[in-house]
Amino acid sequence: MNTLIHFSRLARFDKPIGILLLLWPTMSALWLASNGVPDPNILITFIVGVAVMRSAGCVINDLADSSIDKHVERTKQRPLASGALSKSKAVIFLSFLLVIALFLAISLGEKVVLWSFGGLALTLVYPFCKRFIASPQVVLGMAFSWSIPMAYVACGTRFDMAFFLLWAGVAIWIVVYDTFYALVDIDDDIRTGVFSTAILFGNQVSLVTSILQLASIALWACLGAALQVGGLFTLVLFLISMLFFRQQCLIFKRERAGCFKAFNESWQVGLLLFIGIFISLP
Repeated sequence: MNTLIHFSRLARFDKPIGILLLLWPTMSALWLASNGVPDPNILITFIVGVAVMRSAGCVINDLADSSIDKHVERTKQRPLASGALSKSKAVIFLSFLLVIALFLAISLGEKVVLWSFGGLALTLVYPFCKRFIASPQVVLGMAFSWSIPMAYVACGTRFDMAFFLLWAGVAIWIVVYDTFYALVDIDDDIRTGVFSTAILFGNQVSLVTSILQLASIALWACLGAALQVGGLFTLVLFLISMLFFRQQCLIFKRERAGCFKAFNESWQVGLLLFIGIFISLP
């Protein structure tokens, strides 16, 4: 029983926010690609796939960072960092998750399988980026938004302007919320010698993340114009803007609790965007 609990914690089943952050942009992409309600089989496959790949990503991250995590206050009790679970067991668990992901991709066709390898590559590379590049959150932005092109490919829809506007806006938004996440660990990251956009932006982190949030809003506003949707979508963008403003207030003092709260509320942005697209399409 304890081993199952450790596997559950390794996959972050006890912290579903990561699934929500990945799920809502995926739903937005599926609705756009289908111009309304997607095929039920595709929808269910992507929902399961989101949960599986987010879990696999967490395992990969912990395998790569176990030596670092034990020195970080927020992560030192994770199963691998604390020694509660061995790396060999984690690798077996990861293999199990990736086999499930592969079968899900195969069920959606050859093109989806090919695109899935791109997502896997980003997932494998991301944990090591913090050791070598100053902005690893950019790589995470690509990894966490990779389900958007996969959704279009699965639905057999060409990459149109709406696709690029959604993808760019989501990728930028991911950089923002993971910067908030990095602010929580900034002292530990500096001490252990790893990089993040929280460190890169320094004293200008509020200004830079505000600009990036405005960029996401602008891209999604262009998305609404491209779709020729009405005032309800504009209202949704206004509500997202209010959430962005609240997050800036939460991180203003750079206190861990406030920064972590700003991150934890980020999934609401994805939900609102999906609602805006949902109510605007047939």
